[in-house]
Amino acid sequence: MSNKRTLILDKEQIRQKSIRIAYQILEDNFEEDSILLVGIADRGYVFAQRLQEILMRIAPGKTFDLLRINIAKTKRSLEATTDGTLEIAKDKVIILIDDVLNSGRTLAYGLGMFLDVPLKKMRTAVLIDRSHHQFPLFSDYYGLKLSTILKEHVEVELEEFDHKEDAAWLS
Repeated sequence: MSNKRTLILDKEQIRQKSIRIAYQILEDNFEEDSILLVGIADRGYVFAQRLQEILMRIAPGKTFDLLRINIAKTKRSLEATTDGTLEIAKDKVIILIDDVLNSGRTLAYGLGMFLDVPLKKMRTAVLIDRSHHQFPLFSDYYGLKLSTILKEHVEVELEEFDHKEDAAWLS
């Protein structure tokens, strides 16, 4: 793998795309009083927190709850925990959020957490969609859709988690 990194999103572009995604979520769910944002740890959860802040600012009369999912991403079967009860999702619209959608495995595992919970609707939001789907999962809301080759890697750095300025890199 090459050591060369190409900046694909800078801090301001990530901020703008986050705002756009928040407005899309709001427009798609304008009739809902409460939406559950489910962030996949670690960067997906940070991204979900940011979307929650934006949504609360642009739609102050609505409720945007937040749930964190920790998924064992390298396992071949679903092993996951949450920081709350899944019952909070019952009969609600949930938005499953991650930083990068690559194969779809992580989002599939996230979806698997809610198979036994009656939902109103589930949507997905990612900052970057790489379009290398091995699972039939797609991003409903995305900041950037990027066609890459399989050996390329997309890395998102978020200040709250990485202690570096926000950026997305292709290497």
